[in-house]
Amino acid sequence: MRKLRHEEIPRPDPKTAHSLSGHPVSVLLDNVRSIYNVGAMFRTSDAALIEKLYLTGITGTPENRALHKTALGAQDTVRWEYHRDPLPVAQALKRDGYTIGVLEITDCPTPTTDIEESSFPLCLIVGNELYGVREQLVAEADVAFEIPQFGAKQSLNVAVAYGIAIFDIVRGYRRYAGLGGHSLPDVAGFEEARHG
Repeated sequence: MRKLRHEEIPRPDPKTAHSLSGHPVSVLLDNVRSIYNVGAMFRTSDAALIEKLYLTGITGTPENRALHKTALGAQDTVRWEYHRDPLPVAQALKRDGYTIGVLEITDCPTPTTDIEESSFPLCLIVGNELYGVREQLVAEADVAFEIPQFGAKQSLNVAVAYGIAIFDIVRGYRRYAGLGGHSLPDVAGFEEARHG
């Protein structure tokens, strides 16, 4: 075994990455306060190949250069939109056939590992670091996803929780779609870049 050099790691270039069809999962960030958390969530969104990131409320956008410190270029590969009010966005996605899921502790939790095939396409809503997802969005939700925790704390850092949840969800979709866990995108030029 040896560690791969950066140029040996099979990844599309930013232009190719932006043109890839994402997994049928969009994500709505509701009032995420820390620009560094938002940047980390962009980077995770790129790695999970989601369709789109909706930034709402006080959630920062890539216009804030501080986001780039943790996004590390993912702000250029992830499709995103900003909307002040998240509720119309969630309602429009629901009308378009998306299941609305919140990453929140509720009285009827579904572990992120137990996502059902009928949940796709999905919009995952992730909330504020202190207050979570606002009540109006919880009321719109079809499902509440929860990450099982075993220690004394009741929550994780929002960017960490998002990373766990989105990869559980994407793995679930890929399993249902027969794609497996490690298949790389089939994109012209991708394999050539991979093998140099």
